[in-house]
Amino acid sequence: MSAAPALPPVLLLGCGRMGGALLAGWRARGLAQAVVVDPALPGVAAPGIAVYGGLDEVPGDFVPGAVVLAVKPQMAATTLPACRRFAGRAVFLSIMAGRTIAGMRDLLGGAAAVVRAMPNTPAAIGQGVSVACAGPGVDAAGQALCDALLAAGGAVAWVEAEADLDAVTAVSGSGPAYVFLLAELMERAAIEQGLAPSLARLLARRTVAGAGALMAASGEDAAALRRSVTSPNGTTERALGVLMAETAWPALVSQAIAAATERSRELAS
Repeated sequence: MSAAPALPPVLLLGCGRMGGALLAGWRARGLAQAVVVDPALPGVAAPGIAVYGGLDEVPGDFVPGAVVLAVKPQMAATTLPACRRFAGRAVFLSIMAGRTIAGMRDLLGGAAAVVRAMPNTPAAIGQGVSVACAGPGVDAAGQALCDALLAAGGAVAWVEAEADLDAVTAVSGSGPAYVFLLAELMERAAIEQGLAPSLARLLARRTVAGAGALMAASGEDAAALRRSVTSPNGTTERALGVLMAETAWPALVSQAIAAATERSRELAS
């Protein structure tokens, strides 16, 4: 198996949960130099990682291979214009929800090569999934670099139509919250059935985490795995009869994904 390609210097704007998770992954993959701009993290974070409070503090001779935009979407209008100096010299990788490639290029200048991506929070432990779309002017080298940067957080897929990222956001971007809600509700129901809270939490969390790990390790699809747990006339079948009723999970999950997709479109407009 070939080693992951060496990463060039990176400028990271915003080092919150997602930005910090990706930075940790890049360092594990041998990132030699990075500059982080985050007003909440002044000083030097680690060898080879310099942290500044604003873009105006970044040394003029620093030339990144990629500028990763991990600030809050509402900060884009005030932050991105200061990055124009890197347009034509670096590829821009945005993980800001709802910010379109065209909108970012307007703020960065027409020469900016922008990749828009939607990662998810399991990237913090290298188990995430990111979906990306390359905008105009992104060459093969720029796309390969963005792929390597996103791969630090887990699997990476690419789409040609930027509009697909709205549904991606609804499924995988927001998806961890749906799984956490399942664990939360299982824990609550277990307590209602008389189990001690500590045991209810253990059972709910380990069941959700273990089922996910089993699915990841299995070559079978989710429906086949579900059927393998469902004995005729057993407890699982009785429970699934409730959850899979026409107005229950099949309808509610579709409605939830549709609502999140529509909200992503609204944020991008």
